[in-house]
Amino acid sequence: MDFKVNSKILEKLLSRVIPAVPVRTPMPILENFLFELKDGQLNVCATDLEVSLRSSINVAASEDLSIVVPARLIYEVIRSLEDTQINFSFESNSKLKLTTDKGTYFISYSPSEDFPEIPSVSMTKEILINGKDMKKAIDQTSFAMSKEDMRPAMTGTLLEFTPDGLKFVTTDGHRLVRFINKNIKTGSEEHYIVPERAIAVLTKLLGETDVKIYLGKSNILFNIADIEFISRLIGEKYPAYNSVIPLENENLLKVNRAELISTIKRMMLFSSSGSKQVKFSISKDSLTVSSEDIDLGSSGVENLTCEYKGDSMDIGFNTQYVNDILTHLDDDEVMFKLHSPTKACIIEPEDVLEGEEIMLLLMPVRLNS
Repeated sequence: MDFKVNSKILEKLLSRVIPAVPVRTPMPILENFLFELKDGQLNVCATDLEVSLRSSINVAASEDLSIVVPARLIYEVIRSLEDTQINFSFESNSKLKLTTDKGTYFISYSPSEDFPEIPSVSMTKEILINGKDMKKAIDQTSFAMSKEDMRPAMTGTLLEFTPDGLKFVTTDGHRLVRFINKNIKTGSEEHYIVPERAIAVLTKLLGETDVKIYLGKSNILFNIADIEFISRLIGEKYPAYNSVIPLENENLLKVNRAELISTIKRMMLFSSSGSKQVKFSISKDSLTVSSEDIDLGSSGVENLTCEYKGDSMDIGFNTQYVNDILTHLDDDEVMFKLHSPTKACIIEPEDVLEGEEIMLLLMPVRLNS
């Protein structure tokens, strides 16, 4: 049997699915695409057992077939071709024959029996969210996911469905980000933790197209146009993050975000490689930012104009954490809400879009005496 397909159409299909193919794995079967021909449709699947991707195109095929083919090899071959028609035929010696007007190529294939079953998720309850809105929420929160496997729940992004809207929450214990899309309300309160691997793949798939979300007990499915993306969920309880958000941060510092980012990047050059400490010395209309590396004998200090309401204060932060937070906001002015040099600081943009809310929490570091 055989079928024909345009090279660029197939390349687009394979490019959607290949992010789920693991780079290194002790299970060689996972390094393959699952090709399924059924009722004139070519379905291509890939999985690393944590995330799975599936997409399809219509082809003219006379029979049904299910095989596995080396994912990266066939993807690179298809990608290297010019815009041309490819004829696929399946040889009796387990060879997949690809024929174009310029050449013939053979790729070994195997039976599909050993390929893992793609998890199924009930599609009875559907949640619809705009792709751009979801990408924005992920972009502004994912950086704060923990890299420490000792607390698995914190290595993912919490999707919290509440009466206030859909909350995206991440924390690594030093910083915490909560983004709320107030337009997504499901009428129920549910919590799901999506792993970092899935968040990284999902970010690449999101665009203008609306996203349909289906939730199961152990898996989540994102339907984006003709792509099905399934990820396992982290089956742990997320930390009670609301308990660490301070309620009384009465000292208010407003500063230009771009100017502060520029200053922080220079202070990163002078901060100690161990503590990465930067000091904010805050008074009524002046913010002095300084950093020192005692071991190298280097230091830097800069003065910024600001608006400040509160008692004068010296407070220390990790330069990398401050930089991460500021670069993941998009407003011209940011507000630091402070209580004391030892209490958590809240950072917020001065203005937010209607239907959104974002709060970033940063723990201070102890200043060198």
